[in-house]
Amino acid sequence: MQALLERRREELFAEEAAAPPLPERTPRAQHAAASAGSNAQAAALLAAQKQQAAAASAGGAQRLQREDAADAAAAAQADGGGGGVAVEAQPSTVEEVTPDRLFSLVSSAQEVKENKERLDKQFGGTLQLAAGLGVDLITGLSPDQVIRQRERFGNNCFPEPPMKGFFKLFMESFNDTILQVLIVAAVVSLIIGIITEPGHGWIEGTAILIAVFIVAIVTATNDYSKELQFRALEKTSEESERALVLRNGETLQIHPDELVIGDVVLLKAGDSIPADGIIFEGEGVKCNESGLTGEPDDLEKRPDGSNPFLFSSCLVTEVGNSSDAKIVVTGVGTHSEWGKIRATLTSEPSETPLQQKLDVMATLIGYVGVGFAVATFIVLVIMIWARHGGQDILQGFVDAFIIAVTIIVVAIPEGLPLAVTISLAYSTRKMYKDQNLIRVLAACETMGNATNICSDKTGTLTMNQMTVVEGWFGDNHVGPDALRVAGTIPPEVLDLVTHNCAINRSCEVHFKGEDGKQLHKPKVIGSATEGALVILAMDWGFNAVSLKKSLFDPAVDREYPFNSAKKRSSVLVTRKEADARGLRLFCKGASERVLQDCAFFTGPDGKPQPLTDAKRREMEEMIFGMADRALRTICIAHIDFDSVADLPAGWETESPDSDQMVCDAVVGIMDPLRPEVKEAVATAQHAGVMVRMVTGDNIHTAKAIARDCGILREGGVALEGPTFRNMTPAQVDEVLPRLQVLARSTPNDKYLLVTRLNGHNMPKNEAEWKEIHDKTGVLGLSWETDRDRLLPGYAEEWAKANPKGGEVVGVTGDGTNDAPALKAADVGLSMGITGTKVAQNASDIVILDDRFSSIVRAIMWGRSVYDNIRKFLQFQLTVNVVALSIVFIGSVAGFDPPLNAVMMLWVNLIMDTMGALALGTEAPTLDLLKRKPFSRRASLLSYKIMRHIGVMSVFQLAMLLGLLFAPDVLFDDVRKNNPCEQYVVKPNVADLAWSPETFQQVANCAGAACAGLTTCASFTAACGGGDNGACYDDEFAQYADFDDKCFKDCTSFDYVHYSLIFNTFVFAQIANEFNARSIGDEWNILRGIGGNPMFIAIILITIGLQIFVIEVGGEFTKTAGLTAEQWLITSALGLIAFPLGVLMRFIPVGERMSDYAGYDPPGAAITKSKDAVAV
Repeated sequence: MQALLERRREELFAEEAAAPPLPERTPRAQHAAASAGSNAQAAALLAAQKQQAAAASAGGAQRLQREDAADAAAAAQADGGGGGVAVEAQPSTVEEVTPDRLFSLVSSAQEVKENKERLDKQFGGTLQLAAGLGVDLITGLSPDQVIRQRERFGNNCFPEPPMKGFFKLFMESFNDTILQVLIVAAVVSLIIGIITEPGHGWIEGTAILIAVFIVAIVTATNDYSKELQFRALEKTSEESERALVLRNGETLQIHPDELVIGDVVLLKAGDSIPADGIIFEGEGVKCNESGLTGEPDDLEKRPDGSNPFLFSSCLVTEVGNSSDAKIVVTGVGTHSEWGKIRATLTSEPSETPLQQKLDVMATLIGYVGVGFAVATFIVLVIMIWARHGGQDILQGFVDAFIIAVTIIVVAIPEGLPLAVTISLAYSTRKMYKDQNLIRVLAACETMGNATNICSDKTGTLTMNQMTVVEGWFGDNHVGPDALRVAGTIPPEVLDLVTHNCAINRSCEVHFKGEDGKQLHKPKVIGSATEGALVILAMDWGFNAVSLKKSLFDPAVDREYPFNSAKKRSSVLVTRKEADARGLRLFCKGASERVLQDCAFFTGPDGKPQPLTDAKRREMEEMIFGMADRALRTICIAHIDFDSVADLPAGWETESPDSDQMVCDAVVGIMDPLRPEVKEAVATAQHAGVMVRMVTGDNIHTAKAIARDCGILREGGVALEGPTFRNMTPAQVDEVLPRLQVLARSTPNDKYLLVTRLNGHNMPKNEAEWKEIHDKTGVLGLSWETDRDRLLPGYAEEWAKANPKGGEVVGVTGDGTNDAPALKAADVGLSMGITGTKVAQNASDIVILDDRFSSIVRAIMWGRSVYDNIRKFLQFQLTVNVVALSIVFIGSVAGFDPPLNAVMMLWVNLIMDTMGALALGTEAPTLDLLKRKPFSRRASLLSYKIMRHIGVMSVFQLAMLLGLLFAPDVLFDDVRKNNPCEQYVVKPNVADLAWSPETFQQVANCAGAACAGLTTCASFTAACGGGDNGACYDDEFAQYADFDDKCFKDCTSFDYVHYSLIFNTFVFAQIANEFNARSIGDEWNILRGIGGNPMFIAIILITIGLQIFVIEVGGEFTKTAGLTAEQWLITSALGLIAFPLGVLMRFIPVGERMSDYAGYDPPGAAITKSKDAVAV
């Protein structure tokens, strides 16, 4: 049977494809009078287009003749009765509409009157302009015309806004005050060094300048990479955009970039306008142009109005009684109004909340670093003064100042914001592969700490593949097995149902793909519910497309789109049956709502019968039974009117349904759960995220589906929208912790739920509160007595009820009316497949595949960003503590700083840029979803991170101080080969004089270069005086080459000593980088390392550069090449941090439970509202 149905469906589609297409209906007669002095010409042009199309369809000839006569009459009436407008020479050929002439049509979006006058005077109105462009408004442009229009007028592409080049970013990196101070100090050191020591005095200053230059290059590279990443994010967002266009008689979806002048674009409510154009068909069309003109109110656009112009990037907020509005494109790319503005814009990404939080922390750490730097500088100045007796100390002061500034450079953790940027950029790229398009960068990190997800049902939890599986037809229940069997349903009932399904719809059903091949399953564009009804009609052997063309005349009949408040859509048509007259309203919608307005039902003979109370109860029980089986129930009804005079007032804009309708059928539609949704919901719940379902279905269907997917659990609460919106704020707060299902809800209910959860968008004062409730139609409220009665409440009341702050709420939405809720949420999640452009523009993340499981993956990625920053933080703070401490302690103990300026700049490079790259790109694991989200006020430094910093810092500092004070314990050859080290490297500050015995030892150390000065007496004689046999430091200055020749070996030893300390320190940081990959008690620090090639690459690059600095740096870095044994010992000492990091994790440390969201002190209880519907 199913095979026969499929074959019949294919035959129907083939018949439809083979038949000459009926022409698209043109604007109604009043639209033909759009331009009062030239409308006769315009009407004639449009009539000619119709007649040409009608020649292919004999069946449409009579209707076209009637419409043409009406069009011509209306145009003649407008022309004759209106005193026409004086017009200029108007284009009659394509060549006459030049680019310059066309692009001067609109001078500004605000100059509506002037633009309209130019349209009428210079072009003769919209239809004359279309004729001048060679556009057939019925079929659109042909492929050849598209090519010619693109060559003549250009494309709809926008040049990318100017981007800062690498050189500019490189120069901007020197705006850092700290780097500027360091450069000045290095230049002073360079000048003094050249003057005092012409041989090699220039080396230290030059080395610091080179190090600063490298830091600037790395900073510029990071900034340039960041700009490229943001540009790629924008491009990714733009790639998902589509425009609906009429070309060669077919409706196509194309990228907006492919639009050309003259294209006929179809727009519906919620669409973003892809190019400038003029509306020529559509009623009740409103657009929001606030982003372009600043005008907050929606503006009406009418073909016959004073403002028919639509502008690129603006939003269509309403389309009235027609399924689509149609515009002809008149401005593309840089010649559109948005293009002119966009060309002057540059994008400057703002900081995310986490970056702002880290900036504060970086400032505090910087203050600590400044304190260390000042203290170190003071100590060094005292030491230099004491050594030199207050003479020749300028170079020493400059060196001390450079060390102090370098300490500040190392201390300020500018890598923290960089780590956030790198982690976010990495995550957004990966999230796109996981079907999450990030529109607002901050949403990525916010999503990680979401505590509530308010999810739609259709398409998100379910597959959005609706199928009618059972129903009630002609007082007879038909099950799945018999539903599609011929003869089961009486023909009279069948006609009523199929006519309703075919006419009362806005969806399209495609049976072939873009390549012309038959699809395995029909593709529904638009409402999946309507698609299920259309496919049912097809299965019964009816061609829904042909039925609508034959039964619905858009020039006369009227559509009433789905009304979310009344939960129904309707169509009013003139009856076409041979034996019938008058009008018929077809209505379909939520079964319990439509059935309320039915006074009759269609019997087996197709005639109306009274709907008694008993029959109504019987039907309601049947509807509840379907709902309990998780079926969406739709009631199909109609009502007849003898004439227009019988229609109720306001029928032109509101559906004339009444409480006297006839119920023709009730169908049950199954939308199966997505296979992965149960597991995804359970995962989110185990991650501490409250999942709530917000749906328009009735409460029975909603509860059944919520149970199936695990949202509605024992003790959970389900409410209907009307009940929810009439509760007081206090009642809502009481039930919110258990509210898991909100059924039969409106977009405003969703908005109220979000605001009550997170406290956003609350009225701040009395005036705002009254204004909100006045708009809802609840007048006469008193601030004194009623302010606690109605949602959403007000800010002061909410703050008292929620002293800990609000929930972090993610909410899904796909419709235009969902935009307020998406904006109010902490993270707005729009749907990429079913979502309107308005919803997507209001959201922070677009779920490209509409799946709930993709939302859960977004939570995981968000937590990964947060944890990666904390990993980097524990790594960097450990480095900071050790580096600052060793430099300060070494200086106080009388040594030169163990880590000189160049060494510390290299450490800063390892710590900031390379550390951020290594730890900021860690991939997420499922373990992230085994904990609760962090609260808004949670500290970045947990107890376990503090344990890591404390243990690692103490260990490294103890090891380095041992090498500083007692290197001979591990390196005997150092002291043995350099006996004078104690006199030069560690001079006796208290006794600046050398005794004859001491001098003899120094001289022996100095070697042959000082052969003539082997005794104190001979030395003092050479100095020019006795000094009682003692040799003073200032006397050595008499010999310019004494230091170079006599103490070269001692200086060399100095380099070896500090090279050992420096190398041990760097390898300790390499091990610390591995340990930092875990911020908890996970002892396997190598887990998942293969999934982060960036980390491995950074480690290898760090080791390679360290070898280069030690072995090749020489005078520039003040390092000396090490022996193989020294390399082995120093690297082994540093890598001790590996096993120590594992053992450290067994030190018991508790959690700060207040850091987690949703944590309540013991004894806190949740009470249940009497208005709640418990499970």
